[in-house]
Amino acid sequence: MKKSRGRTSRKRRRKRLQKFMYGVNCSHKLEYIKLKKWLKDRGFGDSSLRPAQFWGTGRGLMTTKALQAGELVISLPEKCLVTTTTVLNSCLGEYIMKWKPPVSPLIALCTFLIAEKHAGERSLWKPYLDVLPKTYSCPVCLEQDVVQLLPEPLRKQAQEQRTAVHELYMSSKAFFSSLQSLFAENTATIFNYSALEWAWCTINTRTIYMKHSQRECFSLEPDVYALAPYLDLLNHSPNVQVKAAFNEQSRNYEIQTNSQCKKHEEVFICYGPHDNQRLLLEYGFVAVDNPHSSVYVSSDTLLKYFPPLDKQKNAKLSILKDHDLLDTCWRRALLGDVISARNEQQALNITTKICHFLIEETQHVLLQISQMKRDKENLKEQLTLVEALRLEDLKILQKSAEILCNLNVTTI
Repeated sequence: MKKSRGRTSRKRRRKRLQKFMYGVNCSHKLEYIKLKKWLKDRGFGDSSLRPAQFWGTGRGLMTTKALQAGELVISLPEKCLVTTTTVLNSCLGEYIMKWKPPVSPLIALCTFLIAEKHAGERSLWKPYLDVLPKTYSCPVCLEQDVVQLLPEPLRKQAQEQRTAVHELYMSSKAFFSSLQSLFAENTATIFNYSALEWAWCTINTRTIYMKHSQRECFSLEPDVYALAPYLDLLNHSPNVQVKAAFNEQSRNYEIQTNSQCKKHEEVFICYGPHDNQRLLLEYGFVAVDNPHSSVYVSSDTLLKYFPPLDKQKNAKLSILKDHDLLDTCWRRALLGDVISARNEQQALNITTKICHFLIEETQHVLLQISQMKRDKENLKEQLTLVEALRLEDLKILQKSAEILCNLNVTTI
């Protein structure tokens, strides 16, 4: 008996919907087959998590069974982790031990990643290195034209991030040169700025927190990084809760979920209660409908809308600065402390003006982004990221304007 066309098309639609909801399993890809074998050789047992491509979040991990709250999601043996101990046990160890002044744990890990990537087929970590991103979208990697489209204070923080990474590179060049005997090729070619930027972004976006005891061969900066192969494929969601820690008894890094997850759904972890500006700065992405999101009001904007005859303007700004409230969080301004009834209407008026100003500014930038996406194809991905941030900001501002309008009506 032949299947009817209607039934076949319904089946196809259902499959497409499942792909949209659940993602596409990528376990069959050679890079993941090699990674799983490499992990197994290091003591990692099979888990219910499979690499998959998801519509909203890109690459992530899906579960092959329903997960209950309190269940262990993943348990990764210490042998699989990349830490400063891993670096000291490598050929780099003796060079780090004798270098003065001591290098930071961060530079030690960056150096290890660059050296192992350069080693190619000879690297024991190749299966892991092969699945690491080739490029990143942290502000340090963004073109200057794109950085200019970021809101304050993120634009300033992006510039500071770029400066910090460049200074890290400049201050490490002498140490990189000391490694020349390990390489046939010139170390200046291997440990170039581009390589350091990639390594820095890998550590900044993908490491888990794991505290290590202070060692004399390292500087006094905290030694708290660990790269966790496979586990680092888990994406962030602000709506989940997990417990994550290194188990001293089992010597495994474990993640336990406090949320339920249906079979074939993406499994998430939470990087912390971060707003979208922090997520973009530290990890290079934006979370849609992030409950922690805020829009920041710069001191310049506040100053612009203070009453012109306000003799206490400078004193007020000074108080805001002293209490670290410059670049005020919009949500805090809208839903924050009670003020005196006498000043309430004036505060509402000022806040409404600021809100409308920020809406217009955001809409103007979104128009700029739209035009640049047409003109600069090579920047499309970076522009789309900033566009996502600005669209999330616009949602908050428009909702804020609506609340302020209602508040103004009730106080008239």
